[in-house]
Amino acid sequence: MDSVSQLVLGASVGMAVMGRKAPLWKSALVGGFCGTLPDLDVFLDHGDAIRNMTLHRTESHALVWLTLLSPLLAWLLAGVVKQRFQWIQWWPAVWLALITHPLLDLMTVYGTQLGLPFTDYPWAIGSIYIVDPLYTLPLIICLIVALWRREPRWSRAGLALSTGYLLWSMAAQGIALYQVAPQVAHQLGVKPHLLVTPTAFNTLVWRVVAVTPERYYEGYWSLLAPHRPLQLSMHDRGAALYQQLKGDPHVERVAWFSHGFFAMQQRDGKLFISDLRMGEAPDFTFTFDLGAPQARNLHPSRLASSRPSLAQTWRHFRQRL
Repeated sequence: MDSVSQLVLGASVGMAVMGRKAPLWKSALVGGFCGTLPDLDVFLDHGDAIRNMTLHRTESHALVWLTLLSPLLAWLLAGVVKQRFQWIQWWPAVWLALITHPLLDLMTVYGTQLGLPFTDYPWAIGSIYIVDPLYTLPLIICLIVALWRREPRWSRAGLALSTGYLLWSMAAQGIALYQVAPQVAHQLGVKPHLLVTPTAFNTLVWRVVAVTPERYYEGYWSLLAPHRPLQLSMHDRGAALYQQLKGDPHVERVAWFSHGFFAMQQRDGKLFISDLRMGEAPDFTFTFDLGAPQARNLHPSRLASSRPSLAQTWRHFRQRL
């Protein structure tokens, strides 16, 4: 999720757990810091854009490592807020603020390797967009009210509302999948690899991506128009290019991290690979320049994606609703 959501989630968790054991502003400060801490790994450079993408949300988001770090961090932060002798009381708040970060990230489609060191599988539910005001605003409002009225129960109310929204997103995703899966199979004549994930800032309009060995298909389904026929646009996946480059570490890493939702293309004498899960055809959030077929990039770069404006996003939402 976005950094604002993680910050206010951590602050809310800190206040909810500590209650009146510490001044609320201290609980919010410590919780917000812990909620932000795992994402500092974005400042690490792993050598190329593909490794930077696939090694984000790794050790810093692993539940085991965060759990082992939590007592030391609680001791240090308790000292910072001048409550060193109460660090045991701070420990549960610090631990929960840390681990709720990767658990919230798990709800997005990106991929979070929270099982390290036992598995590097990039877990992703994909039921909520990376920025969703209906998740974040209740946390912000309740956090402000809690600080203003000096009542930690308001932070618990914000957590209840935001968690309820996450549960709703999974229910809506299940409904969308149940509705579109038969339509996609009927239209394609095969049972494809299928992804259903929300469009920007909402859980009403869902993006459908179906992948076969040769092609990928993209469409949109609205919770408010469940019986409207699903219209799929067809695109080439570059299967021949993938066969030529099968075994290439950069290509295989994207294929693994995207759970098979990727496409390749060649244009202007260069090879490109895209993660199909984020963005919309033909402009995906993560597209990488692999270089020329005979002069491959040892350090692939990421192409800048042109994000639609808020006005365009709102127009697309209304059209698809």
